Amino acid sequence: MGLQRCLRMVNSDTSTNTGNKALKLAFATTDMKHVNQHFGSARVFAIYAVDIEHASFLEAAQFDRVEQDGHEDKLVAKIAMLEGCAAVYCQAVGSSAIRQLLAHSIQPVKVVSGTAIADLIESVQGMLLTGASTWLTKATAHQQESQSKRFDAMEAEGWEE
Repeated sequence: MGLQRCLRMVNSDTSTNTGNKALKLAFATTDMKHVNQHFGSARVFAIYAVDIEHASFLEAAQFDRVEQDGHEDKLVAKIAMLEGCAAVYCQAVGSSAIRQLLAHSIQPVKVVSGTAIADLIESVQGMLLTGASTWLTKATAHQQESQSKRFDAMEAEGWEE
């Protein structure tokens, strides 16, 4: 019931560099174009880095086929794969999965099945520009805090020349 395969993009084009300021967003999909899967039984997640001006495809993670049977152990691999994502968009998500996602600072976002990923990305970019969403404000603050802690840890390790 784990990760079956993962396609990760290596992008050397710095003209569209979203850098550390970009949010990672995941989309439960079967066709890489639309959100059309329940979180718990989703076979594929498309993951993008999104900032105000750019969106870059980062990776696609494919999981074994699972049933919507209430067995929560199947969520562990999915949540681990989504670590670092600010949100996951899906057509439905159970209450236990919501609790687990939020414990990992991943905001579950329920959307109408068939909603285009491109439209959702555009919507997030608009919210980033206007600051119109509470969860997005929290995600941005959490990301900045994580970056700060990373540099503090590096400083604590010290430098040897």
